[in-house]
Amino acid sequence: MTTPAGAFDAVLFLSFGGPNGPDDVMPFLENVTRGRGVPRERLAEVAEHYLHFGGVSPINRLNLDMIEALGEALAARGFSLPVYFGNRNWHPLAEDAVEAMYRAGHRRVLVFPTSAWAGYSGCRQYHEDIARAIDALAQRVPASVADDPILLRKIPQYWDNDAMVAAGADAIRRARTALPTADVAPRLVFTAHSIPLSADRAAGPAADGGGLYSRQVAAAAHAVAARAGYQQFDQVWQSRSGPPQVPWLEPDICDHLETLPAQGVRQVIVQPVGFVSDHLEVVWDLDNEAAETAQRLGLAYVRADTVGTDPRFIEMIADLVARYADGGGDLTALGCADNGRTCRPECCVPATRPMSPAP
Repeated sequence: MTTPAGAFDAVLFLSFGGPNGPDDVMPFLENVTRGRGVPRERLAEVAEHYLHFGGVSPINRLNLDMIEALGEALAARGFSLPVYFGNRNWHPLAEDAVEAMYRAGHRRVLVFPTSAWAGYSGCRQYHEDIARAIDALAQRVPASVADDPILLRKIPQYWDNDAMVAAGADAIRRARTALPTADVAPRLVFTAHSIPLSADRAAGPAADGGGLYSRQVAAAAHAVAARAGYQQFDQVWQSRSGPPQVPWLEPDICDHLETLPAQGVRQVIVQPVGFVSDHLEVVWDLDNEAAETAQRLGLAYVRADTVGTDPRFIEMIADLVARYADGGGDLTALGCADNGRTCRPECCVPATRPMSPAP
């Protein structure tokens, strides 16, 4: 295969991964938590969440649907770029995907990560995934890689892309129609994955002590709420894990719901602004635990869709690919770098890794 100088010839759709059945659950969780010292009993607790849904994470089917739609969107634009699927923690693994790409003749690959954000888990760890895959490739086909190397360029963070904002706003509008009382104003609540405060600060500290990740989430919630026509909203967090003595971003979604009846709130829309698509943490934390909490409190509750099901989100990915496909694009953009190098040496330093054993 020949590729014009500077142009890219394939796309790697890089995600977190999830089990496809009960036998996958514990090995998957062991991969997620490798090197973090998470107790076996904690893994068993989280495994029960997956087994509640037959041991299958919804992220797998959604990713495959998104990949199919992305391939069609790229073809419609005249790009003959095959889209490969790789994961950090479960099959198909990123290492295997990169080897398959290399053996198929691809040497310049754009990488789309299914996280829009700054932070260690949201950005820097994807660079580490890329570096690990290249290292594995060098071990598997050492002579070829030495003479004919591969380049993988990670597409930058996209949390503030207008398509994401529009998709999130329309998801809120759809959710509003599912609430039982049209003349009662619902409380709009945004959630994102909590991380330790130290990890947030390590992602890019601010003068107020906060970090780049939490500032991005707050700005995204602001933009989506405004687009949906809401002047007021709440920003909370979910999926906290790890030792109780380690401070994480708060408040937790369920703790926050407990405070709403005293404020006269009767209806709640929860929008998982921090998640591109449904996976176990979305359906467990929001569709089970938070929904049960709301029911106990007498709150009408609805969870808005994640944006990955919106065709505009797929077009957004295609736009990003097109922006970089010919070898151009802004290489100084946050999150954009080649072959596992980070965009800035000080960016998203893993001072304290999140301990959560779920996605």
